[in-house]
Amino acid sequence: MNSIIFMFRKEVIKMEFDAERHRFFIEENGEFIGEIKFTPINNSKVISTDHTFVKESHRGKGLARQFVQTVIDYAKENNLKILPICPYAKKVFNQEPDIRDILEEKYLNNLILREKQNGSK
Repeated sequence: MNSIIFMFRKEVIKMEFDAERHRFFIEENGEFIGEIKFTPINNSKVISTDHTFVKESHRGKGLARQFVQTVIDYAKENNLKILPICPYAKKVFNQEPDIRDILEEKYLNNLILREKQNGSK
C-alpha cells in the first residue's frame, strides 16, 4: 500500500492507496475517515469514480474534494481518463470546467452538449 502525505488546513493528512481494492482512503488512529473508490473499465485507459465517502464528523472540511483531486492526479500520472459515476465526483466536474481535460471523451461531450442546451457555462 502506498501513502500520500499532504498538508490540509494546517493539518498533516496521510491518505493511503489500496491498489487491489482500487481506492484511496484515510484512517486516523485506526478509525476510518473516508474514501474514494474507482474501477478500471474493461482494460481500457478509463477509470470510473464509483463512490466517495467522508465520515459525518469530518464533512465540510474539503476532504471529499481532496479525494477527487487525488484520483485526478492518479489518472494523469497513469495516462487515464475518468468517467464519473459517483454523484459527488459528477458535481465537482460539473462545477469546475478547468479540470475536465481528464474526463472520458463521450462523457465530456455529453456534458458540454447538456450545458449548451441549458444555456450555461
